[in-house]
Amino acid sequence: NMIATARWMREARLLNIQGTAAASKTVPSLGTEVRSIPHARFVEEFRRQEADSAVRSLAATYRKRARKVDGPTAADILEAAKAYAVLKQLLAAEEADALTMECLTGLRIPHQHPPPCMGFMSLRDEGIAAGCQAVLNPALTLMLIQRLFDKPGFQQNAAMNTAKNLYFGSHCTAPSKMRGRSAAPEHYTLHHHAEAGWGCVPRVLFTPGQEVTMALYQCGQEPQMLVYSGRIVDCPPIPPTGGCRSNLQMTINEVSDVCDVKGMHQIIFYGNHAAELRAFCQLHGIPVVT
Repeated sequence: NMIATARWMREARLLNIQGTAAASKTVPSLGTEVRSIPHARFVEEFRRQEADSAVRSLAATYRKRARKVDGPTAADILEAAKAYAVLKQLLAAEEADALTMECLTGLRIPHQHPPPCMGFMSLRDEGIAAGCQAVLNPALTLMLIQRLFDKPGFQQNAAMNTAKNLYFGSHCTAPSKMRGRSAAPEHYTLHHHAEAGWGCVPRVLFTPGQEVTMALYQCGQEPQMLVYSGRIVDCPPIPPTGGCRSNLQMTINEVSDVCDVKGMHQIIFYGNHAAELRAFCQLHGIPVVT
């Protein structure tokens, strides 16, 4: 599986929805193709997307599965489902295996499109890596983790609770099927996007006590992998906690002070797979950093 994963990464195509120009490049060492298309293409496709029966069915599913809806209107939820449909169309049109998107630009005034966060949740639940904010390293890590362990990941902003010596991660989207596509999903609630203050995004309620791994592949001519492990303590309420909608606090096994954790937008996924991930890195000559 470790050999097959490296081969899949070499043959895979990552769709990057960003900027104003089409382009293509290959990631050093991994060999993954990154195909960029203009952000305006997503905007145009979204404006053309109709609220057809499939879109309405998905919107109804989002609402039905949510434990609570705090903010989003029925129209917000419908637009979130339309965004998912557009993402799937672009993946198919570009024959891509995964995607990443510069999403925040479209949320500014005037609004160009809704937050794509629900679509990202659905894609990850289906086993398709979807990276936030057109950041390459997290997107590649999501792809690698999905292929190697058949589990989606939670890309998050790094912060530290220094009073309790806990790592705090948050973002406005996360997969609900953290245990894998065939396992029962985590519960979630629906809210407005934290920074934008509108739209529909999930707050996934991660399981306290669950062991997790946190990783980030850092590409380049001399790539490396950040690897940490720990256990979820809780999902702090908002307010009083700030940050994005989906959040967790976790212990870190590898360092005594959480302020020593490296990286930003690291990928957190269920299960303690640190030893297996280190073995993968050893097999493929990737230095591990903690």
